[in-house]
Amino acid sequence: MSWPAGKDRTLSLRSRLALLVASAVAIAVAAAAITCWLLTRAQLESELDTSLERTTASPGSVQDALNNCDAPPPSSKPGFAYVQVVLPSGARCVAPDSQPVKVQPADVAIARTPTHSSSLHSSTTDDGAEVRVNTSQVSFRGLGVFTVSVSRPLSEIDTSLNRLALLLAAVAGLGVVGAGAAGLWVARTGLRPVNGLTRTVEHVAATEDLTVRIPVEGEDEIARLSRSFNAMTAALASSRDRQSQLIADAGHELRTPLTSLRTNVELLARSEETGRAIPPDDRKALMASVKAQMTELAALIGDLQELSRPDAPGPGPLQVVALHDIVESALERARLRGPDLTIDARLNPWYVRAEPAALERALVNVLDNAVKFSPAGGSVEVALGRSGELTVRDHGPGIPAEDLPHVFERFWRSPSARALPGSGLGLSIVARTVQHAGGEIALRPAAGGGTVAAIRIPGAAKPPPDEPPRT
Repeated sequence: MSWPAGKDRTLSLRSRLALLVASAVAIAVAAAAITCWLLTRAQLESELDTSLERTTASPGSVQDALNNCDAPPPSSKPGFAYVQVVLPSGARCVAPDSQPVKVQPADVAIARTPTHSSSLHSSTTDDGAEVRVNTSQVSFRGLGVFTVSVSRPLSEIDTSLNRLALLLAAVAGLGVVGAGAAGLWVARTGLRPVNGLTRTVEHVAATEDLTVRIPVEGEDEIARLSRSFNAMTAALASSRDRQSQLIADAGHELRTPLTSLRTNVELLARSEETGRAIPPDDRKALMASVKAQMTELAALIGDLQELSRPDAPGPGPLQVVALHDIVESALERARLRGPDLTIDARLNPWYVRAEPAALERALVNVLDNAVKFSPAGGSVEVALGRSGELTVRDHGPGIPAEDLPHVFERFWRSPSARALPGSGLGLSIVARTVQHAGGEIALRPAAGGGTVAAIRIPGAAKPPPDEPPRT
């Protein structure tokens, strides 16, 4: 018989567990029952043999057996034991009230042996009934020495063994049925958390609802699996929320420069279509605005690409770099962006393990903020101390205390900075880069006005001897 394609021929986990428990119990019960039956049979046979060894034939029964050597076997009801005399020729003389038992070679050997000996063995009656025989030489005063076989039927113990077998079979059957029911109950109880986990996973797959959580009880493997699943869904929900927020914030930030750029381009296109030339000064201002908007868009897209990288690890390996050299390179770029500002720098040697390009970009962002918020003709102080702390201090308006907890959030901009160019992503990039290098950054108000940005990255005043700094 062939199964239809795709048909599931496997049992459920619950059924397999119940079947496994029932099978294990059935095997154990069967093994115990068989062992019990075999031990009981061996014990009964041993007791029967002991009883035969202790049973002796009376002189009268032997005399009666000798008198019946030529007579047919008696037809009366047999007694407790069968008695017969075995002659050296192999003939037998059966006592009254006894069943004739077939003479075995061991019986004849004892009859022909002049010394006293005995043999305990099995045989059968003439009608095929199995018996246990004890043959030995017996001496009777006034009669002489005779070889006498005393037998008892094995039906005595077979009846008890058959009853025991039926009883064990009934107990084993009840045990298997009970084990199957217990196995099914155990499977249902043990797999109840798994069923809940399965329903939750199916619900998440169908609805994409990552807020669902599985109740966790205990400290077993199912509880660990539930905790891991809850942690996974929480991480996925957080990642999806951050992704949605990033897309929403990026769309919001892109809308303003795109709108302004579209307006300026439409003015230029209308001038070309109508033939009305825009005054040179207005056209120059319009082109400058278009250029500024393009620059802002390029910077925003670059910041978004930077933030789209995974938090760890970065695209390149961490390297031992000279922080003072990277600060110096970033200062050159900052001086170009604030030519009317005075930027003082006091840099001590400090070597850190970081990604050079990302670290320089982060420091440029910090210096750009200082330049952007500094008044015309103002100054910016940059210091890299012997302990490795880098500080950048400006003399601008400062950051209100209520805004400090939000400065490293993506796209967040204080009300006073919304009129200035920027995407609100710079400090987010700085914080991520510094944290990737194992450091930390903080902004605090400066004495006398302005803001101090403090960056501390673990390092040393000298590079490791086995790994020179890379530039």
